[in-house]
Amino acid sequence: MTEDSPAPPAQDFAHPPLTEAAAEDLVHGICFKTGPPRLVGAELEWLVLDAERPWLPLPPERLTAGHEAARALSLRSRLTVEPGGQLELSSAPAASLTDCVDGLQADLAAVRAVLGDRGLVLRGLGLDPRGPQRRLLASPRYEAMEVYFDRTGPAGRAMMRASTSVQVCVDAGHEEPGPLGHGRRWRLAHLLGAVLVAAFANSPAHEGPYRGWKCARQGVWSDIDTRRSLAPPLDAEPRAAWTRHALDTEVMCVRAYGDGTWAVPRGLTFRDWLRTGGSRHGLRRPTAEDLEYHLTTLFPPVRPRGHLELRMIDAQPGEDGWLVPTAVTHALFDDPEAAETAYRAVKALADAYGCARAPRNALWHTAARAGLADRDLRTAATACFAAAGEALPRLGASTHVRDTVGAFTERYVRRGRCPADDAGEHELLHTAGKGQRP
Repeated sequence: MTEDSPAPPAQDFAHPPLTEAAAEDLVHGICFKTGPPRLVGAELEWLVLDAERPWLPLPPERLTAGHEAARALSLRSRLTVEPGGQLELSSAPAASLTDCVDGLQADLAAVRAVLGDRGLVLRGLGLDPRGPQRRLLASPRYEAMEVYFDRTGPAGRAMMRASTSVQVCVDAGHEEPGPLGHGRRWRLAHLLGAVLVAAFANSPAHEGPYRGWKCARQGVWSDIDTRRSLAPPLDAEPRAAWTRHALDTEVMCVRAYGDGTWAVPRGLTFRDWLRTGGSRHGLRRPTAEDLEYHLTTLFPPVRPRGHLELRMIDAQPGEDGWLVPTAVTHALFDDPEAAETAYRAVKALADAYGCARAPRNALWHTAARAGLADRDLRTAATACFAAAGEALPRLGASTHVRDTVGAFTERYVRRGRCPADDAGEHELLHTAGKGQRP
């Protein structure tokens, strides 16, 4: 999720209405920037908790003070705050895994230090076991999002206020076919996604609609909207499929010009808005800026933003837990040999489960519920992690990164386990969230 964009200026000749053909061309042009894979990035979301009593909600003023202290730092990464007070660090696009990791580690050390001075800590848990906290951010974007999501149930608020993840960004790939071609990488991202959900599941649920799941965060994301969190069909050309999907998804909100209230229309897709000019909903005509903003309100498991943003991985425990999904995903996409091994492993797995769209298919549901306790997912994960481990030296990964990935592989993957199986902190915060002091 991104922070608020400013409200658009008054509609004038600098922001002419957009035609349907121009909208399709615009999405085509920005979703996949092809070329040799060169860059890698990561976006790390964290819960901010009291160091001594992490089960207690933080007063808003204390949480805000911590955010402001972190914002005052000189960081290489972009620091943002999510609606429930979660803190996010987004790395700059890096030319190597080492550059990406070194930058994030340095920034995290600085942020942890200033938060520690205030009795606060960062915790990597995919879903806050205490439940959704108060919305910290009051802004037109988040107010409109809540109105929209409240129409379909509580999942939207839980997503906004209680979920955290590790998002890994890789280049779209070559225009031409092959292991590093954008078509193969697009397909790999969606097939591999279920394995990443299972291996890094870190949001066990003790009650509610996802009770017993290892990755309840995935359940929340799949339930926020009938289409907004859905992947486009994989049997179509990626640009065309994503363009259709984006234009045929409902508009979440229409930004007001000036200081007006943002509209939250019902049942209006962006294509409808283009074709009708918004007349049936009392709206102005859409512009290119509106389309670009609409794209930021789509939350599929893999989002094409020129590069590919993999969004299905839970936040990870420990200071360096985030290293593992970042390094493994980079290796499985950007090393040709590892990419081919991973594709064969996950394609066979997906073929056995059918071709329904992620994340609402049997394979993704099994991954979220069972993690690597499922034999098929464990077999695929074992092959993928082995391929990644062999590729990391070829990609110049440091000894620390290789050792961290190796330790995770031994502790979890080869034993059919995931971080959710280490339930100590989850249970602590959940118990406290029920009003019981541990």
